[in-house]
Amino acid sequence: MKKQKLPKNFSSRAFEKIGLIPRSIIRTFNRFLKQLFETNKEKGVAPSFVLYEFQISRYQTIASLKCFINLIFFPYLFHFLVQKTIIYPIFEYEWNQIPIRMTMNSLEQEKIYHQLNNFDEQFFFDELLKFHSNLENSSKKNSPKKQSSENFNPIAKNHFRTSENYKTFLVKLAEKRNQDWLFLGSNIISDCLTFFVFLKLLFLSTPQLIILKSFLIESIYGLNDTTKSFFLILGTDLLVGFHSSKGWELFMENFLSHFGFSADKDFIFLFVSTFPVILDTIFKYWIFRYLNKISPSTVATYQNMLE
Repeated sequence: MKKQKLPKNFSSRAFEKIGLIPRSIIRTFNRFLKQLFETNKEKGVAPSFVLYEFQISRYQTIASLKCFINLIFFPYLFHFLVQKTIIYPIFEYEWNQIPIRMTMNSLEQEKIYHQLNNFDEQFFFDELLKFHSNLENSSKKNSPKKQSSENFNPIAKNHFRTSENYKTFLVKLAEKRNQDWLFLGSNIISDCLTFFVFLKLLFLSTPQLIILKSFLIESIYGLNDTTKSFFLILGTDLLVGFHSSKGWELFMENFLSHFGFSADKDFIFLFVSTFPVILDTIFKYWIFRYLNKISPSTVATYQNMLE
């Protein structure tokens, strides 16, 4: 039986020596370089599709960052400058020209009451320290019983409400309260102006918002299922988790005091007991209705991580 002749290049293909770097990696790298630096013979211009895609991605990232910074930091800077340089000086001038009698709410009354009690305790403690130091200095000359009775009587008679320190403290409280009212009024006006400026920015930044939205969607879709589930669990636990009630209480207290309202405990407890439940229901509905259609694997990973 005759042997069939093999092609001349068969042995070189089948029995080629294996180098340090696999041939598949070298061929892939060569194809990448060919696509990257391939020239168009007719126009003499490099198409460089990869470079063009990189430029588009870079432009999208820069435009998204600029839009995000403008929407976050520019309104805050506008609010700070307008309040400190325009609104507050006008309110202060009008307040000095036309004195206005302002009433205190329960929050302010409770705050001033605690300040007066703290000042009372601090003043009495300072007087006791003075009495103790005077008693030690004069104990060598007089008997302890006589000296203690003589030195303690001025403390009982010189009550803090009849002292000059108490009058000075009341004047400081009145000045501080006037500054708080001025800051509250200027803060509300500045908030309204900042809100209109923010709406104007949203209207003028419509193309940038579209780019920002596409950038965020692309970034989220680029994550794997485990990372998506991690961020879902982190967001839901921060907003509607077991320990989120304290955060919502602090948020409502600061929000109400920012606009000059008294922090009613009943209203805050009602808000904390209802609003996180509504958010939790919205999250579950969104996961079941939309995320389950877009990325079922993410929902499965999310449920496994919860279990």
